[in-house]
Amino acid sequence: MAHDTESRPVSAAAGWRPLRRFIALEHTIAHWAERHAFTTFPHEFIRFGIKQAWACLFGGVMLALLLATHRWYPPGAWLARYDFLTIAAVLVQAGMLISGLETREEAKVILLFHAAGTVMELFKTAVGSWTYPEPSLLRIGGVPLFTGFLYAAVGSYIAPAWRVFDFRFTRHPPLSAVLALAGAIYVNFFTHHFVYDMRIGLFALSVLLFGRAWIHYRVWREHRRMPLLIGLLLVTLFIWLTENIDTFARAWAYPHQLGKDWSPVSPMKIGAWYLLMLISYALVALVNRPKPVTIILEEEG
Repeated sequence: MAHDTESRPVSAAAGWRPLRRFIALEHTIAHWAERHAFTTFPHEFIRFGIKQAWACLFGGVMLALLLATHRWYPPGAWLARYDFLTIAAVLVQAGMLISGLETREEAKVILLFHAAGTVMELFKTAVGSWTYPEPSLLRIGGVPLFTGFLYAAVGSYIAPAWRVFDFRFTRHPPLSAVLALAGAIYVNFFTHHFVYDMRIGLFALSVLLFGRAWIHYRVWREHRRMPLLIGLLLVTLFIWLTENIDTFARAWAYPHQLGKDWSPVSPMKIGAWYLLMLISYALVALVNRPKPVTIILEEEG
């Protein structure tokens, strides 16, 4: 990839059929912005925000559905709210896949995380970690089927973000080690109810694996970089903030939230979401196969 002002980096929009028609306009706006020093930063900042919003598309739609149905779904409707959310999530996923807004590779990640999340939900609701307070027919045990899509929303953010920002890495840990860590984290989500909780050791292992790694991401022409561990922590914080909105919308409830008044999710849950997010990251990495930053240097040459 060249960095001179006349070159055109490959647009991430080329990977989505509905967006290809806008590539020429995208390059025209960028070319104009780069001709003026005072517009270069705003252009890249806005571009960064648009790419983030695009990566959050499925999660954003699900969040909007949760809030809208919490506020306006009619009480006593023949179709339970949770069942409506399940049907809506399936239709949204199908529409994104058929329209090309979601690739088959991304759908694979979502399916894997959906299955893993549903299994964990069955266990966690059985031991009383949280509950789904509203009735529904489309459920397995105490778990409404829409919940798997909420877990999948994490993977559905990381997978397109990987693509639109053209992720490359320096000193990325071996994929086998990342998958082993993810497996240990998943097992610990179950076993810590019965034996010693290994999460402190898992935190330490994650720092050992990712502490030296850098992620290189492209907003426009140049790849910028940040410590991969910082990026993972920022995503985790965003997930925790979203969880507060989800529980406010009664998607689920922790024991302390079962009263009449809603109360925030404890910051202690950030650690659990960090570990869960690492599982999602491992699944996406399994599909995308992290590319080293040396590939960028070869393209520039």
